[in-house]
Amino acid sequence: MKLLVPVKRVLDYNVKPRVKADGTGVDLANVKMSMNPFDEIAVEEAIRLKEASVKAGDATEIVVVSIGEQKSQETLRTALAMGADRAILIVSEDRVEPLGVAKLLAKIVEEEQPDLVILGKQAIDDDNNQTGQMLAGLLGWGQGTFASKVEIADGSVSVTREVDGGSETDTLTLPAIITTDLRLNEPRYASLPNIMKAKSKPMAQKTPADFGVDVTPRIKTLKVVEPGKRSAGIKVADVDELVMKLHAMGVAK
Repeated sequence: MKLLVPVKRVLDYNVKPRVKADGTGVDLANVKMSMNPFDEIAVEEAIRLKEASVKAGDATEIVVVSIGEQKSQETLRTALAMGADRAILIVSEDRVEPLGVAKLLAKIVEEEQPDLVILGKQAIDDDNNQTGQMLAGLLGWGQGTFASKVEIADGSVSVTREVDGGSETDTLTLPAIITTDLRLNEPRYASLPNIMKAKSKPMAQKTPADFGVDVTPRIKTLKVVEPGKRSAGIKVADVDELVMKLHAMGVAK
């Protein structure tokens, strides 16, 4: 079994974003970048599936792929240090939109022929939540989104996902697409020996042109602004005053 895991380099979730003075985007100069948290969960799940597969005597390979600038090598090395086997970097200095990412991943899937593609459900920089679904549509594969539990058996994968009414379990025939939710697992920390080993693991570099995919942006960002500051609350002396103020605001009737 072969597993393909796309990962993205994003602004670290502990860093407070700053909008550029000209309003053209988020300032990424001299700030900490890291792997998208949902992608980290996807890498961890792939490693767990590999470990379970090895115990069952089924050979497994994990291939991680990223689309972005050269600095995305750091993100791929992190995935390799966690336990992935090899990496592919599609170099693009310009931002690639979800549809472009999905088209590039579809080309990678054609080359690599994985049994399962595991993605984070969304990236924390743009929160689009589109790539996994678009990839499944392009490939014509079954998809299990927002996975909180994944089990593989007899050429199929069972995906438990949270829905409004609780949870549901869907069974998909392999090959398939899975997008991960926060409750799926807790990603491991890469050990120092594995970090050193990751430096020698293979990493291929390609460009969108190698796949004949046009990644020209279709969406134009007009302006980026920070959220408005939250106004101070109002203290009330008792419930009667609270109800009166809610009536005045039109909240209570």
